[in-house]
Amino acid sequence: MGAVKSKRMPRAVREQQMLDAAVRTFGQRGYRAASMDEIADLAGVSKPLVYLYLNSKEDLFTACIRREAKALTAAVHAGVVPGLPADRQLWEGLRAFFTHTAQNPDSWTVLHLQARTHGEPFAAEVTAMREELVAFVTQLIVIAAREAHRDPSLPEREVAGLAEALVGAAESLAAWANATPGVSAKQAAATLMNFAWAGLGDLMEGRPWTPPVRDAAADAADPG
Repeated sequence: MGAVKSKRMPRAVREQQMLDAAVRTFGQRGYRAASMDEIADLAGVSKPLVYLYLNSKEDLFTACIRREAKALTAAVHAGVVPGLPADRQLWEGLRAFFTHTAQNPDSWTVLHLQARTHGEPFAAEVTAMREELVAFVTQLIVIAAREAHRDPSLPEREVAGLAEALVGAAESLAAWANATPGVSAKQAAATLMNFAWAGLGDLMEGRPWTPPVRDAAADAADPG
């Protein structure tokens, strides 16, 4: 009988295994406290092999951020079905966002907390992800405006501001939901939908909220 050849794990699979271990460790221990020994042990490999594949702790953390950011944006895009009414598209996108962050709490901690608090280049990676999500939400708001009016009159700056506010609220709510027992992804999405869509719906129907009328002296003192 011939000798049985041992099967070597493909490099790509081994890298994903290391990244899985790294995301869990960074998410639970924090970037500073996490050690390469800890990550290697959790991945079931030697520390030199981690360095061979991913060079340094900084490179490993950057690779984690990129992978998790890509997975989150892909989940949100996949959750939205084109052709549905605008409110349904926004609802499905929010539900996909909260489902992904709930199912991957260590990933969300890495993106929302760890990457943002340790400076460049980590913060830049998260900023790129956030800009993509804001652009996507902006398009959903534009679609809603087109449904409400054949010639939407919402200023571009106002639409961009609404998208920024909605994404920011989603980020904060995801952190709260993950830290609050008993809050499901569906409940978190419904909370934000009720908060946001009531106002968006009025805006689309030409019923925006306006500041109270003030006297001329107050207006002159505060041009904004």
